[in-house]
Amino acid sequence: MMKLLAILLTLSSAVVPGAENWPQFRGPDGTGHSDAKGLPLEWSESKNVVWKTPVHDRGWSSPVIYGNQIWLTSSTKDGRELFVLCIDRETGKILKDWKLFDVAQPQFAHAFNTHASPTPAIENGRVYITFGAPGTAAIDTKTLKVLWQRRDIECNHFRGAGSSPVIFGNLLLMHFDGSDQQFVMALDKRTGKTVWQTKRSIDFQDLDKDGKPAAEGDLRKAFSTPHVEKINGRWEMISLGAKAAYSYDPLTGKELWRLEERAQHSASTRPVIGHGMIFFPTGFSAGQLYAVRTGGNGLITDTHVAWKVKRGVPNKPSILLVDDLIYMIGDTGIASCIDAKTGDQVWQQRIGGEYSASPVYADGKLWFFSEDGKTIVLKPGRTFQQMGENRLNDGFLASPAIAGKAFYLRTRTHLYRIEAKP
Repeated sequence: MMKLLAILLTLSSAVVPGAENWPQFRGPDGTGHSDAKGLPLEWSESKNVVWKTPVHDRGWSSPVIYGNQIWLTSSTKDGRELFVLCIDRETGKILKDWKLFDVAQPQFAHAFNTHASPTPAIENGRVYITFGAPGTAAIDTKTLKVLWQRRDIECNHFRGAGSSPVIFGNLLLMHFDGSDQQFVMALDKRTGKTVWQTKRSIDFQDLDKDGKPAAEGDLRKAFSTPHVEKINGRWEMISLGAKAAYSYDPLTGKELWRLEERAQHSASTRPVIGHGMIFFPTGFSAGQLYAVRTGGNGLITDTHVAWKVKRGVPNKPSILLVDDLIYMIGDTGIASCIDAKTGDQVWQQRIGGEYSASPVYADGKLWFFSEDGKTIVLKPGRTFQQMGENRLNDGFLASPAIAGKAFYLRTRTHLYRIEAKP
């Protein structure tokens, strides 16, 4: 009871970072929205680049920003060495670059993924770094010293980890959806100790006569990041796994409801909430965009599904909800606008390229970042209107960060600060 009280007190006094910070995957509130104004509409390798810093090895983790620090992770291609970098926001100078973990026997990671794909989470005084099962740590952002670490959490990520941690009060909420085990858990962010751990409840129904998984591991895993919000007076942690979407009590780990979608797997996006509904793409295989009414309990059925959309739904990039419209970019470059209340298609347009990074809404515009380094800028609304197109070398797999009047963009090889120069 005292632990719950401490968490609730922390939540009641928490200050949500504004346009000056980008503390987690998809920004201050986890939805891809930024309050930033005055962002540049145009850039290139020679225009509006304040600085460009090389980032060694490989990693698709997004940069996180708090105050004058930027944090991100990287890894050797084979996953034997896992690194964390702290970069000065003003100058782009690397303040510290060190090997956080050695891994004697790395898990397999698909060539499209890396061993450093989960995005850190940062707050005043601390940053939380995870590589999934290979290791999780808390670092003091003033002394740059490791405060605690965990290397005992077992999960075969099968294709590599991708889920990012979320700070909730004194808890660090995490997903572990592997081919062997599927569970969600909360660590005490102050000590790293486990507060609760909950096994995914779905029956995968794919075991052989010996009780071992008969299907390929892909059908059991997911890469998504949870989203926590107070819905109808109760805190809910909306969590996408393989073959099901879940809601948990983030304070205790108790499952509140589960919606099964057995045709999907490897969910990779972060859900968004609005208009009394929860919106999320279901993942690979038979991916659809779902709108699920809030207020469910237990195993919910189609009575809670307000609508579904099949065409143009992304597997990897998360969606944007702006007012009463949903914007999304399919993996193969088809942008769509959907009426959030009805599921009706408003417009759909091929903008070209392939996409993994999640789009952002900032400065009254929609920004889409492709794997070949192209950025398409659209005006939100019920008609398709392109406002700009920019390009950087090497392409985007990591999602962007925004702070002040600048974009912080990680390509395959560099981190850029993009800002309009006086």
